[in-house]
Amino acid sequence: MRPDGWHLTEDLDDFLARTGDFLRSRPALHTMPLTVLERLRAHGSQAYGPEGGEGAVFGRLKRRGEVRAIFYRLPSRGLSLTPLSPEGAGTLAAHLAGLGHRLPYVTAAHSTATAFAETWRRHTGADAVHRMRIRLYRLGTLTPPRPRPRGAGRVVRERDQLVRWCGEFVESVGEVPAVTAASWAGSRFADRHFTFWETPDGTPVSMAGATSMVAGMVRVEPVYTPAHQRGRGYAGAVTAEVSRAALAAGATDVVLFADPANPTSTALYLRMGYVPVTDWSVYDFTGAPARA
Repeated sequence: MRPDGWHLTEDLDDFLARTGDFLRSRPALHTMPLTVLERLRAHGSQAYGPEGGEGAVFGRLKRRGEVRAIFYRLPSRGLSLTPLSPEGAGTLAAHLAGLGHRLPYVTAAHSTATAFAETWRRHTGADAVHRMRIRLYRLGTLTPPRPRPRGAGRVVRERDQLVRWCGEFVESVGEVPAVTAASWAGSRFADRHFTFWETPDGTPVSMAGATSMVAGMVRVEPVYTPAHQRGRGYAGAVTAEVSRAALAAGATDVVLFADPANPTSTALYLRMGYVPVTDWSVYDFTGAPARA
């Protein structure tokens, strides 16, 4: 694959006009670019904090008149890439290294990310450290878990507890930056739609968020239950509530990410009707940077 098949731009509107059909063709697999780029389109330079979209770079691979893959890279963030063959991922990594790009990390389907990271390491001298492997699931037939815990779901409007619980969620999975009241507007949770599971006395015990629908796709994220409330079925109940609401709103693809190394969440989502799509990985690049 020749690197000249890639077209790079900083013009988001032009990029979306040329790649929209490709992204919408597989909404489950393209869940991240669909939601990230839609938020960037809707909110402009403030979509992802102070740096927003200024200096963002977007790339599309076109072969035989059709878009075959895309990537995007926001300021101070890594490269996000749709699935490619290992050869194609390596060619892109060599191309971007040759152009002098600097990347703190890459995130993509596992084989794509691994091939990109290996080539990036060879061309830049940076160390490629595997940080995370996570599994993408798509909902088949929803089967709410039984027995159902006492209580009910409630759509959340107030923000204080959301900020606190999203902050705890981010800390528990080792994400950065931290989520606080001051950083909430620039966090990835700011435009989520949240539901609490509450006990009969109105006490919130678990939460689940969902993205706005894009191309018929809704992603359930995050799901969080405080440690002292776990093991009582609350996470399954609130996830089922949010999943049902997405289907009722007309979603054709309801997806979520989960840690494949966590047997509890894996078993829960499989029982609920979520089917594995692919594994995703993140590689951090440390040490010697790419040349400027």
